[in-house]
Amino acid sequence: MKNIVLIIILFTNSIYATLNVDQIREMVTKIHEKREGISLETLISTKEPFVRLQEEDNVTTFVIPVQVEETKMSLHAILNQKAYINNQWRGIDDVIGGYTLKYIGKKGVVLRNDNQIKKLFLHKEGKNFIMINER
Repeated sequence: MKNIVLIIILFTNSIYATLNVDQIREMVTKIHEKREGISLETLISTKEPFVRLQEEDNVTTFVIPVQVEETKMSLHAILNQKAYINNQWRGIDDVIGGYTLKYIGKKGVVLRNDNQIKKLFLHKEGKNFIMINER
């Protein structure tokens, strides 16, 4: 049944799909006929549909990054929430070489400058390491 319906559809399409020479000539003459267009006055008075961007001067500037020489920081001691850094006693929120002291722990400190974080630790050098225990 399906095959018969398919054959009938294909047969009817082939009957209506045939073109003779007269039909083709008629279609070609319709294509070649000059069509009426819009008048020049109307065309001139219309706004331009395309947006023109102003040209920008493509000037590329190179900024040479300035290398800031960081001061060498060394932690010597920690006592009563104070840290002995670079021969000075510092507390929390003190500024050292552009870094702010944020945390003082038992064996180290944390310094922060915007997105950069530095951690300094006490060095254990043999018998020179002194620990003071609280009572």
